[in-house]
Amino acid sequence: MKKNLYKEAPANFSVCVHTDCTCGSTCLRQLAYPVLLEREAFLHLANPTRCTKELSCPYYRDAAPVTYMRGFTQMKKRMYPEQYQKFMNFLIAHFGRNPYFERRRGDRKLNLQEQEIIRKALKQAGVTENLDFDLKEDGFNWFD
Repeated sequence: MKKNLYKEAPANFSVCVHTDCTCGSTCLRQLAYPVLLEREAFLHLANPTRCTKELSCPYYRDAAPVTYMRGFTQMKKRMYPEQYQKFMNFLIAHFGRNPYFERRRGDRKLNLQEQEIIRKALKQAGVTENLDFDLKEDGFNWFD
């Protein structure tokens, strides 16, 4: 993968300095290292003495793009009011009030676990129709 794909690396993302690692070509921590080294004055570094240089490394982060979803405002339009009330109450109990509305509007990316929680809430509310999220986007798993 090319360096420019990792330009979005957050400044506080922990990187790995083991260039001789067998997993380096697929590890996000290794691939983001040269980008952050060039761009940032300070780096967050994974402890080099604790890295195993194998797939079993506790700091290994797969560099494969992940599909995130944003927002679910359109779902409300496809539910009955009672269903939406159950759906909303379940998610507010799980995420909290403000974080629920941030996710609903699409201000936050929804990772795979959050997407599953929302689908579970739909089932618990009695929604049998397959409802889609507002927006789909690919990105890297920086902090999940």
